[in-house]
Amino acid sequence: MALKRMDNVGIVVEDLGRAIDFFRELGLELEGRAAVEGEWAGRITGLGDQHVEIAMMRTPDGHSRLELSRFLAPDVVADHRNAPVNALGYLRVMFAVDDLGDTLERLHTHGAELVGEAVDYKDVYRLCYIRGPEGILIGLAQELS
Repeated sequence: MALKRMDNVGIVVEDLGRAIDFFRELGLELEGRAAVEGEWAGRITGLGDQHVEIAMMRTPDGHSRLELSRFLAPDVVADHRNAPVNALGYLRVMFAVDDLGDTLERLHTHGAELVGEAVDYKDVYRLCYIRGPEGILIGLAQELS
């Protein structure tokens, strides 16, 4: 059996509403919100009885999703939001955008901060990393023509 697709990437946040607003501004659409709780969910995650609020965000092309989760129980036990870009483990999500300058300007009003600087890679891409809500690391790429 072959792999069908990557279904989604998950990010745990403290402020679900703020994260939804940020990713909406980036261009993702809110597909839905739900509560996930109970012993059955804890059997999947290994956390036991849990209560999580989730929001599923969809890219405009409909092919990719970002799951934002806010854990109400059990308590969050670690915080990796401000890890540097060379930290081990999951690091960032990269989004392709039409206009990097405009995107940075719009996201700045939602608290986004440039990590380093926006640079051109071989006249192919203009790239940068930003820290979004709660320090989430996000990559942005504009294809240059």
